[in-house]
Amino acid sequence: MKEAPVGIVVVSEAIKCFVTFFSLTLQMREIGIVSLLVPLTEVVEPVDYEEYVSSHAPSPEPGPLRQLLEFPNDDLELILQERECTTLDPALPEEDTMDPRVRDALGVYTDDWLIIQRKRSVSLDDTPRGSWASSIFDLKNSSPDALLSSLLERTAAEDMDRRNTENRQQGRHPDLLGLYPAPDEDEAVERCSIPEVPREHTGQRIMVKCLSLKFEIEIEPIFGTLALYDVKEKKKISENFHFDLNSEQMKSLLRSHTPVMAISTLARSAIFSITYPSPDIFLVIKLEKVLQQGDIGECCEPYMVMKESDSTKHKEKLEKLKAQAEQSCSRLGHFRMPFAWTAIHLLNIVSSVGGLERSDSDSDTGYTYSTFSTSHKGFERMSVGEDMCNFTNFRPATLTVTNFFKQEGDRLSDEDLYKFLADMRRPSSVLRRLRPLKIDISPAPEAPHYCLSPELLHVKPYPDLRVRPTKEVLEFPTRHVYTPHTTYRNLLYVYPQSLNFSSRQGSVRNIAVKVQFMAGEDPSQAMPVIFGKSSCAEFYKEAYTPVIYHDKSPEFYEEVKMKIPANLTDNHHLLFTFYHISCQPKQNTPLETPVGYTWIPLMQHGRLRTGPFSLPVSVEKPPPSYSVQLPGMKWVDNHKGVFNVEVTAASSVHTQDPHLDKFFTLVYVLEEYSFPFRLKDVIITEANVEAELKASMAALKGALLDTCVRFLHQLLNKLILLIVHPPVIAGQIVNLGRAAFEAMALLVNQIHKNLEGNQDQHGRNSLLASYIHYCFRLPTTEPASTHTATGRPSSLHLSRSKSISNSNPDLASTPASPDEEVQRIIGSKVGPSLHLLSRSSLIVDSSKLLHEELALQWVVSTSTVREAALQQAWFFFQLMTKSMAHHLFLTSRLDIPRRQRFPDRFVDDIAALVCAISADIASRYHKVKDVELVERLNSSLAFFLNDLLSLMDRGFVFNLIRSYYKQISNKLHTAQNPSSLTALRMDFIRIVCSHEHYVTLNLPCSTLSPPASPSPSTSSTTSQDQGVVSMFELSVPFRQQHFLSGLLLSELALILEPDGEGVFFLHKKAISAVHSLLCSHDADLRYTDPQVRTHIAQLYLPLIPIVMETLPQLHDFTDNGTINPSVAMAIAGSPMPHSKVNPFTLPSVAGRQCSTLSAECSRTLLVSVLWVLKNADAALLERWLSELSVLHINRLLDLLHLAISCFEYKVPHPCTVRSTVLTFKKSQDMKARLEEAILGTIGARQEMVRRCRAMLSAERSPYGSQENVRWRKNVTHWRQNTDRVDKTKAEVEQESVVDGNLATEASLIVLDTLEIITVVLSELKESVLGGVLRVLLHSMAGNQSALFLQHCFSTQRALVFKFPEMLFEEDTELCADLCLRLLRHCSSSVGSVRSHASASLYLLMRQNYEIGNNFARVKMQVTMSLSSLVGTSQNFNEEHLRRSLKTILTYAEEDLELRDSPFPEQVQDLVFNLHMILTDTVKMKEHQQDPEMLLDLMYRIAKGYQNSPDLRLTWLQNMAGKHSERGNHAEAAHCLVHSAALVAEYLNMLEDCRYLPIGCVSFQSISSNVLEESAVSDDILSPEEEGICAGKYFSEAGLVGLLEQAAASFNMAAMYEAINEVYKILCPIHEANRDFKKLASVHGKLQDAFNKCIFMSGQSNRMFGTYFRVGFYGCRFGDLDEQEFVYKEPSITKLAEISHRLEEFYSERFGDDVVEIIKDSNPVDKNKLDPNKAYLQITYVEPFFDTYELKERITYFDKNYNLRTFMYCTPFTLDGRAHGDLHEQYKRKTILTTSHAFPYIKTRINVIQKEEIILVPIEVAIEDMQKKTQELAFATHQDPADSKMLQMVLQGCVGTTVNQGPLEVAQVFLSEIPEDPKLFRHHNKLRLCFKDFTKRCEDALRKNKALIGPDQKEYHRELERNYSKLKEALSPLINRKIPQLYRTLQLQNKRDSISKIIRHCISVVNNKIR
Repeated sequence: MKEAPVGIVVVSEAIKCFVTFFSLTLQMREIGIVSLLVPLTEVVEPVDYEEYVSSHAPSPEPGPLRQLLEFPNDDLELILQERECTTLDPALPEEDTMDPRVRDALGVYTDDWLIIQRKRSVSLDDTPRGSWASSIFDLKNSSPDALLSSLLERTAAEDMDRRNTENRQQGRHPDLLGLYPAPDEDEAVERCSIPEVPREHTGQRIMVKCLSLKFEIEIEPIFGTLALYDVKEKKKISENFHFDLNSEQMKSLLRSHTPVMAISTLARSAIFSITYPSPDIFLVIKLEKVLQQGDIGECCEPYMVMKESDSTKHKEKLEKLKAQAEQSCSRLGHFRMPFAWTAIHLLNIVSSVGGLERSDSDSDTGYTYSTFSTSHKGFERMSVGEDMCNFTNFRPATLTVTNFFKQEGDRLSDEDLYKFLADMRRPSSVLRRLRPLKIDISPAPEAPHYCLSPELLHVKPYPDLRVRPTKEVLEFPTRHVYTPHTTYRNLLYVYPQSLNFSSRQGSVRNIAVKVQFMAGEDPSQAMPVIFGKSSCAEFYKEAYTPVIYHDKSPEFYEEVKMKIPANLTDNHHLLFTFYHISCQPKQNTPLETPVGYTWIPLMQHGRLRTGPFSLPVSVEKPPPSYSVQLPGMKWVDNHKGVFNVEVTAASSVHTQDPHLDKFFTLVYVLEEYSFPFRLKDVIITEANVEAELKASMAALKGALLDTCVRFLHQLLNKLILLIVHPPVIAGQIVNLGRAAFEAMALLVNQIHKNLEGNQDQHGRNSLLASYIHYCFRLPTTEPASTHTATGRPSSLHLSRSKSISNSNPDLASTPASPDEEVQRIIGSKVGPSLHLLSRSSLIVDSSKLLHEELALQWVVSTSTVREAALQQAWFFFQLMTKSMAHHLFLTSRLDIPRRQRFPDRFVDDIAALVCAISADIASRYHKVKDVELVERLNSSLAFFLNDLLSLMDRGFVFNLIRSYYKQISNKLHTAQNPSSLTALRMDFIRIVCSHEHYVTLNLPCSTLSPPASPSPSTSSTTSQDQGVVSMFELSVPFRQQHFLSGLLLSELALILEPDGEGVFFLHKKAISAVHSLLCSHDADLRYTDPQVRTHIAQLYLPLIPIVMETLPQLHDFTDNGTINPSVAMAIAGSPMPHSKVNPFTLPSVAGRQCSTLSAECSRTLLVSVLWVLKNADAALLERWLSELSVLHINRLLDLLHLAISCFEYKVPHPCTVRSTVLTFKKSQDMKARLEEAILGTIGARQEMVRRCRAMLSAERSPYGSQENVRWRKNVTHWRQNTDRVDKTKAEVEQESVVDGNLATEASLIVLDTLEIITVVLSELKESVLGGVLRVLLHSMAGNQSALFLQHCFSTQRALVFKFPEMLFEEDTELCADLCLRLLRHCSSSVGSVRSHASASLYLLMRQNYEIGNNFARVKMQVTMSLSSLVGTSQNFNEEHLRRSLKTILTYAEEDLELRDSPFPEQVQDLVFNLHMILTDTVKMKEHQQDPEMLLDLMYRIAKGYQNSPDLRLTWLQNMAGKHSERGNHAEAAHCLVHSAALVAEYLNMLEDCRYLPIGCVSFQSISSNVLEESAVSDDILSPEEEGICAGKYFSEAGLVGLLEQAAASFNMAAMYEAINEVYKILCPIHEANRDFKKLASVHGKLQDAFNKCIFMSGQSNRMFGTYFRVGFYGCRFGDLDEQEFVYKEPSITKLAEISHRLEEFYSERFGDDVVEIIKDSNPVDKNKLDPNKAYLQITYVEPFFDTYELKERITYFDKNYNLRTFMYCTPFTLDGRAHGDLHEQYKRKTILTTSHAFPYIKTRINVIQKEEIILVPIEVAIEDMQKKTQELAFATHQDPADSKMLQMVLQGCVGTTVNQGPLEVAQVFLSEIPEDPKLFRHHNKLRLCFKDFTKRCEDALRKNKALIGPDQKEYHRELERNYSKLKEALSPLINRKIPQLYRTLQLQNKRDSISKIIRHCISVVNNKIR
């Protein structure tokens, strides 16, 4: 037994599978198994849709709800769209009778489009994001504060809730998703473009205008021709354009030859089309003149030598030439001769720079460019290459062509022309004269007026037929252009190339070839079909080639263009007659003598003959029947081919392909039943026609692809006709369906493979798609002739551009009269062939339906044909659906029940087909070579099922979807790479769900939903509650009733499972699918009614629990900078009892993992949930919530908390656009995608490939905005403008308004939900209520609109009213948070916000008072909140806050109930206290730009809170934040150390722990300043008091955190030694807690710090700071007047820098002329200063250490830490000058002492003591010499040695040219013993200094000698000589001792030194005490 082919096995398996599937379904229905639990991974059985709809008829009342339930009857519409004709009259042949080939072609080119479409598709194109945005988001609206009238009234809680709800619903946005960015187009797999209307191809178009042609002498008419040539391809790429620029005088010379001049021949401008731009294209201009005696060179000579200016010199010669020309024109006016040519390289035009004017008439190219003044802006020079040859956008140019080349008679062929063009610099004889030709070249306009087509038809628009036209020049593209013909064209081009008459006897030298198109052999049958050239008649019967003088073997370049008849017969032929032209008039010599004849028959075996021909030439005139060559004829050169000619056709009738011609011929033979028929060597008879036809169909794959594409519409029509109407031959039906299907499948596949650039994102070829959409129609079901009606009811009148809806009641009526329009349009598009069936080749009984045949053939197809059909499944699916729809229209079946529309066998075929294709998808998805095929197949199947939902039994289609799901699910269990299979299934369901009646298909009002519920707590039954719960779950009833919605949400739930296979691209797919559907509902005008929206929302209720379960995987939106981190830290450090580290972080969820969803996915998921919450029935939500556990309600609250963070309004930064955020999100998404593509699954890779293809198709897409998209952004590319950074201000503002509205609406939805939760849980659990309030507080914390805040405060007041104990008896954290939020909004700039915030704050105080007769807790929290707020808020406004305080006071005064209680007085005390704090902070606001002053004020405020540790801690942390912002890490560290010391002090008071520091004393080793934190004692404050030291930092963990932060700041400040001191305090705490992990970390950090200390030791590359003394003088400075500070500036700050900074700052503040810098450092006499000015004195100071201190300060760190004394020096002379001679130079040393040691908690510290030391000149000299000696010692002992440094220092010491050098110092001070005994000691000290100095010089010279090379020896010797001279000069000076010094002064010196030491010790002790 023979094995079945593979394809049949697959099909049979698929059929078995389908049968089993249906039988199982029936069994399950019978035994009720469907009600059992079915896991999400399996698909439930859907309800029988048709049965359900028929048994549940909707209510009779019309309305939106009824529309929701019913499928409209007129869902489908048939549109007859008038075909656009580009010309005023359509292109049609002139004959009345036409053969079948022509009639078919005309049918294809003239029938209107037949479009069948579904009506209700929704598009968001016209509803861009934010078009609904109203003006509710108006933060600038500032109205005066007003009291809330009903605030003080006592109202019942229920009434309060009802009033709040009513207020909240006013002015709401109906469409939430209209405010959200539209769905990502990357994911829009359901997007399917409407194909472009078929139209003729046009390339890039340029317009050439010929302006003038004028030589220096004008003696005869000159004629021009333009054409384009591609040198690289060696091809002429356009037909010729002929122009005539002669003057009327010259034209009159030829009037006798051209009496009639058609206006079409007067054109002077032409439009050329270029499909394949190239840098090798030339515009070739050829000039001809009337034939005259002489060769070309002789005729050109006058033009080369004569000028018009020389007319007097050459007058006689000119007259003679004119006379000759006149004679030639009258005699030889019919004939032309070549004259000259030139070429313009188009690249030069395109790439010429705007504004360039070249008038180089002698240049080799010979053009002069001048550009139009109205040129395109932004033109730039482009690089040479094919990619820059853009002929659509270049600057128009006017060219004066100054160089013409003389034509050469023996080099006229195209081959010679290509050589010339390749080397335009060839030194040829050139006509060099001024301004011969002037032309314009510019891009052609879109729709030029007065244009003629290549057939001379008037192209629209053509307002006036009398205007000189422009001609469209037909293009001959260099390569194939794949576009089907859409208009009738039948042109023939004849190119005579060469003739060889060298062996021809007789006078045959001046040869002209006459070309004629003959209809027969009689000379009178020459047809007037040859196009005229210029200034002549439109058509001629003959054309002549130009004549080459005295050349027996001429070459030709002529082009003869013909408009050939439509019906060509074997009699039509081209006749060539060769003439010898007699140029010189001779007696008895005729003008033209025939010297030869030849011809070409045009039709052969039904085919048009084209191509090159080499023809023999007959010497004699042919006899009457010359087409049959007679034996006696005489031929030139013994019948050899002596005449070469080429014939080409531009025809949309003749295919010129043997395979296509044979196929069409056989089809027409069958239709005409014209047997027998000769086809080449075969006689076609009834016996062999079937075999021949099948063979011709099989051979179609051998046809040229471009020809197949050009005749695609005819070809497909014929194949469809053969399927639908199999021919009847000899009474037998011949079934050609299989062969036609195979041919069609292979043809379609071939087109797809070869034209990949022509596809959309689903791999659909645009040519095939447009054929189906516009051209295809069913042939009528009965044979028709020209006068019979079609098989359609004639009462269905079709008019152009009118829709025909199937709701037309006349459809089923009896035909009344024939409707010609119906017959023409609905009748076969294959149409004309139906008119040819008069010989009964097709009979009614043989007719079939295309969709049935396609399904059958596809199911039974095998091997290559099946594979080809699978590759292009979309084509056959679309063909079937259009065929089904058209059939329903034609047979009026749209009104009958769906189950009766199609026969069972067709339904079975569809089921088998879907099963088989599903099996293919499941079995081939993992094969790399099949990835693209499976994607296309999957989407094609989905679109097909989507279409079937509008045509067939919907329950049947649901079961098809189920069968697909089952096959995929079965494969998923064993799949190696399930993610790619899941992605395919996700795309599938998304496409299916994109149906315009998706909602209706889901039965939104089915009985699953429970009846309207009364109060859930009383009368709801258990079963009802279970029903409610099942509505919020993906239960079996839900998935059955809402089948498609259930599938979609099941996919989402499975993909989002934490342990599932959901990878990034799957997350995005699933979420985007849900989002896009919700968007479509929002944008759909059918669903605007709130009741309808409620029913739609029921389809998505399970989304809420799905996302609740996914909460741990969502992106944490609280991390991305909701508030400034330093502000967050300050608030976190505020004294709010038990406050969280960051109140703005997401509430912790048990087991929260790191987020696995991207920010974009999470945001979209959240907005989808909000959509459901917004539109769902509130009563339903109440009942569901009442069934939830506390755990689940808390999770819902966490979800709402996250939603608030997610949609918070982000204020746009002035210099950035919001796109950066979106771009970042996209880049994050792309990163994740790439990671998956590189490391992950095939599915991820395949996703990337699909995206790339989609993007490429989008770029290529010529469809523009004609996309039948359900929804998409109304923008150009991704996001599609959201990412554009060049937005206008208006666009940015509009976007901000939309974002604000989105934030408001999202927050209001959250508020609605919180209200529902509060109502449900009124008897409930504090934890839930606390969660509700936390979400509420979180919503207050962000940027919110005034509208939302008003509702938010109302809800907050109601909540506090109902549950006061939650705030006042429980944990204080909520009260603290609430006070902070309310106080922040009390300072709002918006009056209404302030009114509500003030009201809420007042009620909070009142309720706190009513509970315990005081409101201490609120009072304390408000005070603390204010102190935190004023120190951190950037936009805080004290004026607004003052107004709010006034409002609170007013409430207290008007509150009649409490007027007699102490409450108003307590309120007044609080308000005054707050006012005082405000006043203190005003100065801070004034000094925001002065960092030093600002920190001083903060320091002062912190000091003022010395008795309030919580507030002091807050301000210390505020200061730490400010320092960190400015990069002052050392100061920030000290702020944190002070904070830690403060905490330690209070912890020590609270409990005595041996391992904790005992207070501030423990921190002394870090800073001596820290003792100031010990100022608080027990008698002032008790830490046990409520609310004191209750902040989170007043704990052991808080202390550890502060110390860790301090260590980190010290590390950033490079103060590694201080880190050790910090950890000395921290280690005992960790040791006591046995926290070895932290100890390991601490010791690791210590090791790093010590290593850095070692590395930095001995180096000065740690720059700890630079210090300056700054003095302020002048009353303008206020408190700063006469104050001196030491400023700590960043390292390496120059004096000029700080001077400039302070001067600029104070100049801005006081005015430029007010501030002056005192340049010197001398003491300031204030009496000499201008009182109206402000003076600054700035001096560089250095740390100063006493000698005993230097012993302790060893390291570089020691010398830069804990600094209190500084010194600066001032040089002066006694007469007031700063500098003088050595013996006059004094120096003042000023030592400053500061109040605190640097570094401190601020960067400037007051100077509290100043001490001055005066040095006399000799002491100054001693210091200088000591300094020089130290420099020498350092340079000498430097390691490694630096010879350059050493020599530089040496040169300064021993060089002879040094002014005031060592020798001069010695001579001034040591030459004589001083008279004053007090100077003896200084004299001796200086002498010893010089001794040491000479010793160091000697050491340095020795070292230098060892370092130098040979080249420096002479230099060294010079140094040694200088040193010897210096030593010799110094020797007598330094060896002289003072005898007195060693006798009497010794004892005195000892006393002086001892007394000085004692004085210094006393001074130090005094300072310490102070």
